[in-house]
Amino acid sequence: MLFQNGNLKVRKLEEKDKYLLVKWLSNPLVLEFYEGRDNPFNLEMVEKVFYPPEDDEVRCIVEFDDTEIGYIQFYQLDDETKNDYGYFGENVYGTDQFIGEIEYWNKGIGTLLVSYMVDFLTEEKKAERVVMDPQLRNTRAIRCYEKCGFKKVKILPKNELHEGKYQDCWLMEYHK
Repeated sequence: MLFQNGNLKVRKLEEKDKYLLVKWLSNPLVLEFYEGRDNPFNLEMVEKVFYPPEDDEVRCIVEFDDTEIGYIQFYQLDDETKNDYGYFGENVYGTDQFIGEIEYWNKGIGTLLVSYMVDFLTEEKKAERVVMDPQLRNTRAIRCYEKCGFKKVKILPKNELHEGKYQDCWLMEYHK
């Protein structure tokens, strides 16, 4: 287990979790903001995207009350990305997450998850900043991140291809 705080646990992704990811990433309600409704995942896609032989992302499953409800990943930003965002010589981490079990939406669990992940990254990984890049239209996620102390830094124009159209995103940061 990576960390636990009360009812919320975050553990590293395991082989058995690929079936959960297929379930979540074939649900149009989840895909509306994560990957796109035109891009439902099957087992082969999940294995390719979430189980690559080598990369620097730490992929995790989120549990609440011992029920697997979502996914979170974190990674240290590479120098090119840091330069693009205007960070120089700092230890910067990024995260991406979603709650796949929709009955757990709008209960404050996302806020707990992001807050605890920020604590983990700043304390354990010595992150000086944590960044995310939600689409401008994802107001629920943006409100969640702001509750966790993230600030909007700048708009990243046409940053993410989503449902056939490039979407503008906010660069949001948590600065310790």
